[in-house]
Amino acid sequence: MVFTYPVRMSRTGPTRRTVLTATALGLTSLAGCDQEEAPPPPPDPLLPVLTEALALAAAYDRAVVAQPGLAGRLTPLAEDHRAHAAELARIIDTPAPSAAGPVPSAGAADLIADLRALEQAAQRNAVTACRTAPADRAALVGSIAACRATHAEALR
Repeated sequence: MVFTYPVRMSRTGPTRRTVLTATALGLTSLAGCDQEEAPPPPPDPLLPVLTEALALAAAYDRAVVAQPGLAGRLTPLAEDHRAHAAELARIIDTPAPSAAGPVPSAGAADLIADLRALEQAAQRNAVTACRTAPADRAALVGSIAACRATHAEALR
């Protein structure tokens, strides 16, 4: 009759299971040790032009709500700014932020004067952005600056 039983051999080192467990624990702990995270990329230099285009469109919308009689004159100008914002958002590859605010309670003449001042400031900002924009973007920003100057004159 043959009896079988497990034979124990003496080992002089760690078992394969011990090595694999230690390796897994070591790799897991090292995964948390990352080199310094890279700083986020700086915002696109055209982002202020985009934000300003949306703010101008919203200002026109608020003016139309406050003075519905100005809708025929102001709505096309607001649409220009929305078109600029859409193109800038496409180029920058970012969703366009929303711009909203309170509805002004001023009279029509005051609203027009305020919008003209906003257009003039935005036009100056667009000219500055155009001067520093890369060549592939300068034409768009220059067109936006020219459009804003035209709007300021249309609001005289």
